[in-house]
Amino acid sequence: MGFPYYGCMNITLSLEDQLVKRVRKIAVERDTTLTGMVRDYLEKVAAEDTASGRKRREREALERSFERFRFKVGKRTWKRADLYARS
Repeated sequence: MGFPYYGCMNITLSLEDQLVKRVRKIAVERDTTLTGMVRDYLEKVAAEDTASGRKRREREALERSFERFRFKVGKRTWKRADLYARS
C-alpha cells in the first residue's frame, strides 16, 4: 500500500527544549524560521546526494566506455623513460 501524495508533509521531531530555543534565536537572526532552517538543510542534503549519484553514474559510464573501446595494438617495446630520452 502506497502513501498518498502531499505537496507538503508535516513531520514531528523530538528535540531538547534548550536546543530549540537556541536555534530559534539563530533563525530570527537569519530572518527565517526553525522550519525554514530544517527545510534548507534537508534540501541541501538531498541535492548533495543527487549530485553524488549523478557523478557516480557518469564515472561508471565513462569507465564502461573505456572498457568497450579498449583495443590492443601490439606488445609495447619501449619504456616511458624512452619518451623523454634526449639526443
